[in-house]
Amino acid sequence: MQEGKATILFPSANEVFYNPVQEFNRDLTCAVITEFARDLLAQRGVKVVVPGEKERVVVSLSEEANEAGIQTEEKDGVEESAVTATVGEKCEHGLRVLEGLAASGLRSVRFALEVPGLQSVTANDFSTKAAALIGRNAQYNGVSHILQASCRDASMLMYEMRGKKDRYDVIDLDPYGSPASFLDAAVQAVSEGGLLCITCTDMAVMAGNSGETCYSKYGSVSIKAKYCHEMALRIILHSVDQRAGVYQRYIQPLLSVSVDFYIRVFVRVFTGQATVKNSASKQALVYNCVGCGSFHLQRMGRRTKVVSLLVVLTVNAETCVSSPIHDLAFVQKVLSGVSGNPSRFGTSKRIEGVLSMVTEELEDAPLYYTVDSLSSTVHCNTPPLLQFRSALLHAGHRVSLSHACKNAIKTDAPPAAVWDIVRCWEQANPVKREKLSPTSPAFKILSTKPSLEACFTVREDANPQSRKRHLTRFQENPQAFWGPKARAKVGGGISTDLQDKRKKCQNKRKNQIADSSQLKSFPCKKFRQVRFIIHKAASLS
Repeated sequence: MQEGKATILFPSANEVFYNPVQEFNRDLTCAVITEFARDLLAQRGVKVVVPGEKERVVVSLSEEANEAGIQTEEKDGVEESAVTATVGEKCEHGLRVLEGLAASGLRSVRFALEVPGLQSVTANDFSTKAAALIGRNAQYNGVSHILQASCRDASMLMYEMRGKKDRYDVIDLDPYGSPASFLDAAVQAVSEGGLLCITCTDMAVMAGNSGETCYSKYGSVSIKAKYCHEMALRIILHSVDQRAGVYQRYIQPLLSVSVDFYIRVFVRVFTGQATVKNSASKQALVYNCVGCGSFHLQRMGRRTKVVSLLVVLTVNAETCVSSPIHDLAFVQKVLSGVSGNPSRFGTSKRIEGVLSMVTEELEDAPLYYTVDSLSSTVHCNTPPLLQFRSALLHAGHRVSLSHACKNAIKTDAPPAAVWDIVRCWEQANPVKREKLSPTSPAFKILSTKPSLEACFTVREDANPQSRKRHLTRFQENPQAFWGPKARAKVGGGISTDLQDKRKKCQNKRKNQIADSSQLKSFPCKKFRQVRFIIHKAASLS
């Protein structure tokens, strides 16, 4: 199997986990670590060189810059230096990278082949067969001088590095499911200003299906809402920040994305007691209306000269990060690196589209509405996206899209203004009021007259540049039956075709077997034990 510059050998049996759909995840990680290495190694006097990269150009999405055809050159942070870091070569002053759950080692091999400025890459996996496979793949790709295979418990490996001078500069965690059990060790094992790359694939938990499970793992109660994907990003950032704060450390989010069936966050970790004390000012409680879907954020604290915090908790609220989840300056550098060298990654077009949307998002407007859910609440026709955005702009509010949802609306407008615009749209496209229940949210909302007169004339600035340029923002399904794969088993035994398993488990609770002859008939072990105990007690009496 070949991906990027790496060629990976796999056993005949499916004993090692691999999902080809996450190529975007691995491409994006290589791009982010490259820019992180460029910034960090510049402080050490090392210049990073990427093959095929031309002059650094900052991609400007502003309308004025595009019309003028202006491209701003970006100066490298390092002047002419005697030390140059290239891909495939060991850099003595480079980054120390750890992949805690490496499986086949594909990601680590790609790091060694595609990311410049690396001192060492440790690919760890608890499975002995996976560790042996990592060693073979390292030799096959000729990166044994950089990549070392490890067969350890990931948490113990990271715990052993805490407090040491040569901690890992980059730690990548991409587990099967939740990374919650590894976060405590990761925030201690990463170096000062180091990078944590974390993937969560347990979206059923983080998107509201199991709020109690989400609280036990991440310290937040997830709820079902249209903004659940961005909420999942803020929940994991809140969890990482909470764990880092225990050790007087804090995080700086660089990039947080929700794509396909998982979320991916990139954060830097620093140490500072004074900054940790301000952690409460970055957290907030989210109140969500179960009727209309409106939400309200209550910050848990505010920075003042005399800090006094009063936190009121209710069961209808969830805790999350309310501060920005991206570093737009860093995202702009990653975007420039990918767009300036499109042949470097197989998913460069999608990376450019997603990052372009990220740069357009409102930083100070957490969460979002969806146009279809707003219209569904009042049972009216759905307004076109550009017209609804234009109405918000005409009303004097800011608005943007979101990379996490195709028809999302991020705005600084209060819920009252949003529903006034919905009421104005309903007046132009009326619904049958007599069919509305007096106790329904639609009846209550439409019974109130709007306090403003919305203008739905399309404005030029209502259409973002990423949409005008027809970038790949939300790609179609990459292949049939794509999505999360089954967990790898010791000794293989997993069919590569999971359609039969999906059909077997589909609606197994709803479609109960009526004919008793089709049910399995074997004695229950617990029933035999109970019967034996009763028989023994009767004989003793």
